[in-house]
Amino acid sequence: MRLKRLYSGLLALGLSCSVLFQTPVLAAEETAADTAQAATSAITTNSIPGWPQGPEITSTAAVIMEDSTQTMLYSKNMDRELYPGATVKVMTVLVALENSQLTDEVTMTETGVSGVTDGGANISAQLGEVFTMEQCLYAIMLSSANDIALQVAEHVGGSVENFVQMMNDRAAQLGCTNTVFTKSTGLPDENQHTTAHDMALIMKAAIDNESFRTISNTVSYTIPATNVSGGERVLTNNFPLMSSSNAAYYRYCLGGREGYTEASGSTLVCAAEKDDVTLIAVVLQGASGVTTTEAVSLFNYGFDNFQMLSLGDNDFNMVSGGNVYVPVGATADSLTTEDGEEQENGQYSRQYFFGGTPVGTATMAATHEDNSSFSTESNQNIEAAREYSADRNNLPYILFGGAGLILFLLLLWRIIKVAKS
Repeated sequence: MRLKRLYSGLLALGLSCSVLFQTPVLAAEETAADTAQAATSAITTNSIPGWPQGPEITSTAAVIMEDSTQTMLYSKNMDRELYPGATVKVMTVLVALENSQLTDEVTMTETGVSGVTDGGANISAQLGEVFTMEQCLYAIMLSSANDIALQVAEHVGGSVENFVQMMNDRAAQLGCTNTVFTKSTGLPDENQHTTAHDMALIMKAAIDNESFRTISNTVSYTIPATNVSGGERVLTNNFPLMSSSNAAYYRYCLGGREGYTEASGSTLVCAAEKDDVTLIAVVLQGASGVTTTEAVSLFNYGFDNFQMLSLGDNDFNMVSGGNVYVPVGATADSLTTEDGEEQENGQYSRQYFFGGTPVGTATMAATHEDNSSFSTESNQNIEAAREYSADRNNLPYILFGGAGLILFLLLLWRIIKVAKS
C-alpha cells in the first residue's frame, strides 16, 4: 500500500515538473519561422532535383532567364501581379522601335510637356521643340524621361491611349498573361500591373532587337541643340549596373531600366552577356538600393552554375535549335524529351527537360518516310538475291570444291613424302 502511494506521488511530481519547466514557443517565433519557410518555398527553382540552389533575396519577386532557350534559372513568385514602376519604359521603347523610324521627327506638344511637371524624371523638353525618334529613345532609356515617353506615345499611337493599347497587344503577342499597362511612363496607377515572368519575356524581345540593345548599352549620348534649346543635352546612363562609379556596377550588363514609386517599391529589369550567353534579370517590389545588388547576385548565380550544351552536333535530323542551358556538369544523358506533333512540312518540335524543367527546344525533321522507303528497297534486294540463288544449280560449285580438296590432299602427301626422304 505504501509503495503504491509512493509511486502515485512520484508520478504527480513528474507531471508537475513537466508543466512548470516546459519551453514556451512564442507566437512571434512561430511567425518568423513561417515567414522564413514561405520565403524559401517561394523560390520554386530550388525544388528542382539536381538544380543549383539559388540565393535568398528580400525582394518580393524575381527571375533569371536565359535568352536563347528561355530557361528559367531562378524563379521567386514569378507570376505574382505587382506594380512595374519605370520598367514599363522597356515596352515603351520596344513598341516605338517596331512602329517608327529612328529618323522620324517628334514635335513636343502639351501632352509631352506635361511630363516635365508631373514629378518624374524628364529632360525639360519645351513646347514646339523637335527631336528625332532616335534622340527620344535615348532620352527614355538613359534618363527615364517621362516627358519624352509621353510624346513618343502620342507620336506613334496618335494618342497616349492608343499607344498603351499597342503596348498591351504586344505583351499578349509575347506570351504575357498577367500584364496590363495603363501608362507609357510607368507612373503609379492601381490598374497597372505585371509579373517578373512577363517582364522577362518583354525584356527578351527588347534585347533581341539590335537598335534597343545599342541604345540601352550606351553610357553617354548627346542631343545637339534643337530649334528651341540654346545648347546641347548630354545624357548619362543612370542605370546603376551601367555606371562604373556605382557600387552595383556590373561589367557584363547590356542595360536596363530601374524605377521606384511608393506603390511599386524598387523595380528593375536588365540583361547581361558573358561568354556568348545572355541572361535577363527581373526584380520587383524590393527596397531602394537593394534590387541592384540582388540583380548582380542573380546574374552571378546564373553564369557560374549553368552551362550551354549543343545537342545537334551528332544528330542529322535536327534542323535548328538543340541548345540547352543546364547545371554545370549535366550531360545529354540527364535530359528527357517530349516531341510535338508533326507539321505539314515534315518537321516537329522537341522540348528538352532537366528534372522536369524546360531547358531548350529543337526543330526536328521527320524521317519515317525515308526509313520506310529504305526498308522497302532493302527487302526488295534481299528477295531478288533469294530468287537468284533459287534459280541456280549448285552442282558446279560442288565439283569445283571437290577438285580443289583433292589437289590440296595430293600436295600435302607430296610434301610429307619429301620430308621423310
